[in-house]
Amino acid sequence: MRLEAIYRYPVKGLSPEPLSTVTLSAGNPLPFDRAFAIENGPSGFDPDHPAYFPKIRFLMLMRDEKLATLSTRFDDQTGMLTIERGGKRVAGGDITTPLGRTLVEQFFAAFMEDALRGPPHILASSDRSEKRHSFSDIAARRISIINLASVRDLERITGRPVDPLRFRGNLHVDGLAPWAELNLVGNHLKLGDGVRLKITNRIKRCAATNVDPRTGQRDMTIPRSISGAFGHEDCGIYAEVIVGGTISTGDRLELETN
Repeated sequence: MRLEAIYRYPVKGLSPEPLSTVTLSAGNPLPFDRAFAIENGPSGFDPDHPAYFPKIRFLMLMRDEKLATLSTRFDDQTGMLTIERGGKRVAGGDITTPLGRTLVEQFFAAFMEDALRGPPHILASSDRSEKRHSFSDIAARRISIINLASVRDLERITGRPVDPLRFRGNLHVDGLAPWAELNLVGNHLKLGDGVRLKITNRIKRCAATNVDPRTGQRDMTIPRSISGAFGHEDCGIYAEVIVGGTISTGDRLELETN
């Protein structure tokens, strides 16, 4: 197996950022992965005591496909989030500061006006350490892995190209048989600088995967296609970082069977 790509999603629901290398720490997701979210109406989130909330409390691709028409970049050194649409900068601000958040919130108040249940607010934990809160779809602190062979097999089923970014995974791997990742729960993977991952569960897919991540068009029925062909709606796996270290694209992965 080989690690083909690494992605983080600094703001939940917004575009991915490719990384060539990243340092993982035990028990944590990728640094700055889903570190921020855009509140859609009052959620009750407390930055000093962050807790898991279901994604329906935030702007999200499953319901708000218009988000996919935006291209965003986050600089974790400066806190600057830059938002582009059609290749042109449309908004930006340091979302670690009140003023910067306000600038970004004003953009989303206008851009997503028809979808909002209340004023949009940029949310983040007050904890800036590696243990910062992640607005993941699950409460556990995990990284997500996509098997590119499964995506290619899904292309065979649907008869059309399927962009792996529809699945918003952190690690794209190749070298496994199609759908073999679903049978690896409980096993361990080794990669990079002594990194060790425990595969914890399969990922059940939702309607967010129906949205083309390049155009924002809701143009496929991914969960239905998987279910019709295989009798489940799973694609990809979650893993817990057991031993941290640095990983890079091109790294080999080794499966430790139990």
